[in-house]
Amino acid sequence: MTEAAEQAALLASLPGWAFAAVLLLARVGCACMLIPGIGEMEVPMTVRAGFMLVLVALLLPVLLPELPQAPDDVARLGGMVAAEVFTGLWLGWLARLIVMSLPMAGQIIAGAIGLTNVLQPDAMLGGGASALQRLLGLSAPLLVLGSGLHAMPLAALAGSYRLVPAGTLLPAGETSAAFVGALASAFELGFRLAAPFLMAAVLFHVSLGLLGRLVPALQTYFAAQPGQILGGLLLLGLLGSAIVAVWMRAAEGSFAALPGL
Repeated sequence: MTEAAEQAALLASLPGWAFAAVLLLARVGCACMLIPGIGEMEVPMTVRAGFMLVLVALLLPVLLPELPQAPDDVARLGGMVAAEVFTGLWLGWLARLIVMSLPMAGQIIAGAIGLTNVLQPDAMLGGGASALQRLLGLSAPLLVLGSGLHAMPLAALAGSYRLVPAGTLLPAGETSAAFVGALASAFELGFRLAAPFLMAAVLFHVSLGLLGRLVPALQTYFAAQPGQILGGLLLLGLLGSAIVAVWMRAAEGSFAALPGL
């Protein structure tokens, strides 16, 4: 084959490569917006965009034979890209939900021990975050990155092309069931991690009620608030490592169950 023929063949293949790159960019880009450790709001946009482009460049030669050809119909092309966007968001949220359980637990614990008076903005969960929720929210991606668990969602993203071919819609029933199950698991884990503090808070407030009945003149709220905060912090110091260990095991199990692994 002459050089001119090779150049003509290369130029003829460029539209197919471009369409394949767009399909990969739609799914991978949307997933990288949410994948734990990489899709954090604190990570600069340029870093996330660079990681996304590198991941697309790595996957494109491997997945190119499995990717569909560009359709002639513009509406069908747009539908394929939209299907990829939805698939990427779905995979990213499945991985994100279990990570959100740790700051959820932090907010519940902060309410139980009386540390919700000072609130600060949280880029992921909103503006009414307590300091403890913010601390655990920043700790979650650090734990994921430090333990290497971030590789599991990325492997699931690469393997999702075997489960959901590019350009095809997800099955509605299974998709909804998986999302609802992941959401329920995240809330269940958050409450389970905060359960000791909720039990301690119930016992503490019951004791305050009895004390208020015995000594009506005592301002129980102002007298007990410092003890509530101090006792909560002591309990957090005792159970902090156990909370992290339980969350890490749950996160690993949740990542291992991601579609595509």
